[in-house]
Amino acid sequence: MAIVGQNGSGKTTLAKQLNGLLRPSSGQVQIGDWRTDGHSVAQLARRVGYLFQHPDEQLFQRTVAAELVFGPRNLGFDATRTAALVTEALHSLELTAVAQENPYDLSLAWRKRVALAAVLAMDTPILVLDEPTTGQDAHFQALLADLLVRWREAGKTVIAISHDMEFVAANFTRLVVMHAGQVLRDGLTAEVVGETAVLQQTQVEPPAITQLAQGLNLPKTVWMIPDFLEAWRGNGK
Repeated sequence: MAIVGQNGSGKTTLAKQLNGLLRPSSGQVQIGDWRTDGHSVAQLARRVGYLFQHPDEQLFQRTVAAELVFGPRNLGFDATRTAALVTEALHSLELTAVAQENPYDLSLAWRKRVALAAVLAMDTPILVLDEPTTGQDAHFQALLADLLVRWREAGKTVIAISHDMEFVAANFTRLVVMHAGQVLRDGLTAEVVGETAVLQQTQVEPPAITQLAQGLNLPKTVWMIPDFLEAWRGNGK
């Protein structure tokens, strides 16, 4: 699931409720059979891995490898499992070659990778990713798209906060639109990306290919190029 909306719409505030960094002022938030107001952030970290929007708020160790070891070790994983998870996370994010580097000697885009790898190494069933594609090149976005497929196949729940509508439309099946702390729309991405009036309320634009199809009055909502070409041919163009 992806959550979109303008800055200040409440996306990050909502996401931080999921691992106890923020607590509800009314009502309750439940993660599985746990209420967040009855569990510590440390306990919730076993279920919810959280990638911060700004990696510098998350990184504090002297090497990339140490950053990845910290999470699973503090969750009480044994040395063998910790080593396997760290190795897999380094490999998945293409960080093996910089494992002994200080994260702060790396660029901001690469620090974002390190932060994500640290979350992966904790092997949580739920992943919350705040702006995972910010500052990333096409290669990393393709890498992340492949990881999303693998996580879904492994049965993980993935929630992303993003302004990148092209990436969202291509990789997430459910889309939540937020504005001023409220949910404007919650539905299938295939439907919501075409609802321009709803998206405009929170200053979000549909993917460029969707806007093009709308401008050409194609009869169906499209969000990827193959869908556009199919609709174009089907419309007698």
